[in-house]
Amino acid sequence: MNSPEPCRLIGILDDGWAGLGDLARAHLIECDLLIGARRTLDLVALRLPSRVEQRAMDGLLGRVPEWVRAARGAGQRCVVLATGDPLCHGIGAFLIGRLGADEVEVLPTTSTLQLAFARLGKPWQAARIVSVHSRDAGEWQPGAGPDHGLYPLLQAATEASTEAPLIGVFTSPANTPARIARCLIAAGYGEDFRLSVAACLERPEESLHIELSLTDAAGQDFADPNIVVLERCRPPDARPRFGLDDSDYVQRTPEKGLITKQEARAVSLARLGLRSDSVVWDIGAGSGSVGLEAARLAPRGHVWAIEKNAGDAANARENARRLRAHNYSLQEGRAPEGLDAWPDPDAVFIGGSGGELAELIRLVLARLRPDGRLVMNFVTLENLATATATLSEAGASWDVVQLQAARSQPILAMHRLAAQNPVWIVSAMPGAM
Repeated sequence: MNSPEPCRLIGILDDGWAGLGDLARAHLIECDLLIGARRTLDLVALRLPSRVEQRAMDGLLGRVPEWVRAARGAGQRCVVLATGDPLCHGIGAFLIGRLGADEVEVLPTTSTLQLAFARLGKPWQAARIVSVHSRDAGEWQPGAGPDHGLYPLLQAATEASTEAPLIGVFTSPANTPARIARCLIAAGYGEDFRLSVAACLERPEESLHIELSLTDAAGQDFADPNIVVLERCRPPDARPRFGLDDSDYVQRTPEKGLITKQEARAVSLARLGLRSDSVVWDIGAGSGSVGLEAARLAPRGHVWAIEKNAGDAANARENARRLRAHNYSLQEGRAPEGLDAWPDPDAVFIGGSGGELAELIRLVLARLRPDGRLVMNFVTLENLATATATLSEAGASWDVVQLQAARSQPILAMHRLAAQNPVWIVSAMPGAM
């Protein structure tokens, strides 16, 4: 018995039948079942034999693999229509993931993103590609987490440079060019990017809006569907990702030591073993110095922070705004309340425990992902003793570094060294280190 033919996944643009190649046209004419969004089905409906069953998948994407399997099991030829290149933020990855690469033959056409760059005359080989074609999560607000539809856009904006300044954005009816502009303005990028819109590509009403300021774009309506192209026009933040000066942070005044000093911060961050995509918890955030530098070291990850003191929490939020730390969410409260809603971490820093140290250590050890690390800073013998005893009881591997630093200070025409308080830095893992 011959194997059924693979499902053909065919890309199409709004020029419809005229823009398809001969092979794609032949598959459409010969198929028994054609699946697609109603809008794409209408582009070819008049060219199809009456025997071809057309099935709209609007709102029913999850059922498409089931329909394809049933059709192929009945010996029918099946085609799925998709916009542009189905493997560029399209249905291709979903369909292949459910059916297998051998069961799907992809016939792409030009991506709408590629067309947009062509219309604007901008080479796009180094462009970052982002899709915000997701559920409507509303306008972006500082502290929004990875589930917000505009989160990938801010990640791309953070990493855009003068050497690779372009970002191509697949929009949606909810996440419009105007909302994208407002998001970037709210995130502190109001003067950093220019925004272009390519609307209704391959339609008679096609239009281009070229290199608008974000302020101008934020108040405009643009025809849908559209593609946004962002271009960085100012150099990014020149500050290092790691090793910021203590004075770069807003702190409680008069100074009461509620910031992890640069020397202890550097060692603690090194011991956390962060990757670019790490999920980090910062418990007892204080002014936010450790968590915010962790956010800079893990631009494709996210930092979840908690601080019980309202004044310190306000300072941490202001520091996040100044540093444009969009992968940083701060919760005001006393740990461990609320930690059950956070994703399991790769790294946890405890700078303050609010009297719940032993409970927090046990909770963190139970939640850490494989090879995850817990790092804690202490200045009192009692907390150090509690931490090491709790870690030993839990069967964790741990070690302690005592950090004693001194900073130069002027004295008359000379300088002396002024000692800082010693800090114990405890590093732990559920397994062997």
